[in-house]
Amino acid sequence: MNKPLKLIPIGNSTGVILPKEVLARLRVGQGDALFLSEAPEGGYRLTPSDPDFERKMAAAEDIMRSDRDILRVLSK
Repeated sequence: MNKPLKLIPIGNSTGVILPKEVLARLRVGQGDALFLSEAPEGGYRLTPSDPDFERKMAAAEDIMRSDRDILRVLSK
């Protein structure tokens, strides 16, 4: 999808207007937070979830899966 986005002044900052289709696909609305991160291929990625948090949760899930027996003993 290639759509031109319009930049507008918001106080001393600049905002961008996102089309309804983009908001619906991201499942976000006014007041929600979006995260901008650099993509490996050199561009940018706009996501509704924090990529750093996702990475940390993936690492935690790996640990929980591989060390299930240790975690079971520690929980007692």
